[in-house]
Amino acid sequence: MKAPLSPNSFWNGLNLVSRCPLCESVFDPLEAKVLGENDQSHLLHIHCRKCGHALLALVVVSRGGISSLGLVTDCTSEDALRFQGSRPIHTDDVIATHELLADGQEFVRVLQE
Repeated sequence: MKAPLSPNSFWNGLNLVSRCPLCESVFDPLEAKVLGENDQSHLLHIHCRKCGHALLALVVVSRGGISSLGLVTDCTSEDALRFQGSRPIHTDDVIATHELLADGQEFVRVLQE
């Protein structure tokens, strides 16, 4: 029988994302906002008080260890939650955006609508 995960595993995983990747200042772990979680993973939003950037971090805790993946962003935690429910971006969306930006006049017209 496998031993249960330690209750401190989440906090140990948070240590993996304890510093701002841009300015190197230390994050306050109590200010991390949990945006989503399941048995083994936690999606966090951490705001840097020093430089103002934020980090979206996925911390995965399993019997094999703890790992994390971080993404520097200018999104607030509210933005991240709003985007979480959005539909995925498809190739056609990217092509349409490229075509819109390639035609400067059309881009200006769309902005003015």
